[in-house]
Amino acid sequence: MTDTTMALFDFLKRKKAAEKAKNLYSESSIQTGRRAEGANMPVKKTENILIKKEKKIEKPVEKKSVKGFSYDIVKEPHISEKATILAEGNQYVFKINADSNKTEIKKSIEGVYGVNVLSVNIIKIPNKKRKIGKIQGFKSGHTKAVVKITKGQKIEIL
Repeated sequence: MTDTTMALFDFLKRKKAAEKAKNLYSESSIQTGRRAEGANMPVKKTENILIKKEKKIEKPVEKKSVKGFSYDIVKEPHISEKATILAEGNQYVFKINADSNKTEIKKSIEGVYGVNVLSVNIIKIPNKKRKIGKIQGFKSGHTKAVVKITKGQKIEIL
């Protein structure tokens, strides 16, 4: 079954559980002080009304499916010592196309790797002068993106 049909079944299960809880603690089941129909003895008044608290159920993080993303935006993962340290904190570094913006980067990372992106930070590394003997030139610059993903998800880079 697909994820959408399973979500429908979960929705119906929660709805049935909520109806059962309502029936369990409905007005007819709480003693109100009126005579019960068909009963010979009066019902005692109670001031304490039971209220059932619903526990919050933590849902597992689902992978996101995104339409309209491009493989051209993310060139490759940037592997360095600092990038591996950041990966422990759910932040990953990628070399990206210089013309792309944060929303495009977010869509492409979510589409390519199937994770939920929380934030994107862009770092532009400029060209640097390099000299080998008499020959002078430039080391080409590039653009990096530091992408933070939700806790519990991973990107397998290596």
